[in-house]
Amino acid sequence: MKNTSVDDWAAKVRGGDVRAISRAITAIENHSPEAESLLKELFPCTGQAYLTGITGAPGTGKSTLVDRLAAYHRKQQDRVGVIAVDPTSPYSGGAILGDRIRMQGHAGDAGIFIRSMATRGFLGGLARSTAEVALLLDAAGKRQVLIETVGVGQDEIDIVRLADCVLVVLVPGLGDDIQNMKAGLMEIGDIFVLNKADREGADRLEEQLHAMLSLVMPRDGWHPPVVRTVATENKGIEELAVAVEKFRRHFEAGGQRRQKHVQHWESRLIEMLESRLLEKVLGGKGGEERLHALAEEVAARKKDPFTAVSEILRGAKSVL
Repeated sequence: MKNTSVDDWAAKVRGGDVRAISRAITAIENHSPEAESLLKELFPCTGQAYLTGITGAPGTGKSTLVDRLAAYHRKQQDRVGVIAVDPTSPYSGGAILGDRIRMQGHAGDAGIFIRSMATRGFLGGLARSTAEVALLLDAAGKRQVLIETVGVGQDEIDIVRLADCVLVVLVPGLGDDIQNMKAGLMEIGDIFVLNKADREGADRLEEQLHAMLSLVMPRDGWHPPVVRTVATENKGIEELAVAVEKFRRHFEAGGQRRQKHVQHWESRLIEMLESRLLEKVLGGKGGEERLHALAEEVAARKKDPFTAVSEILRGAKSVL
């Protein structure tokens, strides 16, 4: 985009231009300087998309479920964005599963945009730039944004801060009986999806799930439902979409969605502030080398970590 102004670039993104969106996401992932200017320009156009997070253990069929949900929304004439966060390759640093091998049935549909993102070692089940990419897709007119997390269990709690609605996907026969599930994963679910419900053990797993959910305090009067699906056969997808819409209406009616957005931006502003401060404190000449030297002193017990941090802050006063 070297020969195109930020205004023109933003206009193309708002118009749904696939190349402009793709290049913008790459700029965001690479923390390019122009990415911030672009997001500033696009931010007033955001706030219309509904973000649904899909999380759960590997092997639960999250990708197929996302594929079917995306197809359902397209039938409803909704423009759809899909962010699939994949594990980072230890060799290339990129996503192990790319968007080119995902959801190939949507390749010719201009109303859907699919992007895989690598975690690049970032914990929490999301890539570091996922929130910014979701904003970009929002500005690009995608009214349904589906975010599929890595699927590593208890580290996926970050999705609850970003998504409007969180789907926790379970399947029978994976050894993920309710008593073995992480408590945090139980608490973040707004809707529980029992996928591959045609398998043996589905009834038992559903009974266990209902029993466990009866012990969880309802949030603002919402009792998380359990929806059975067989995503490979497109069964239960409409019922799941209806449950998501019911959840949306429930939380919008009481103002909880807006409250959650305020909480989300409080967290994001703190994260952005931390990032900027670290950049200023350590981004100067010799900053990283000084940090490494202090770390060596602390590791060798020549200096305590509290004194080390105080030294860093004293040295950073001139840039703060």
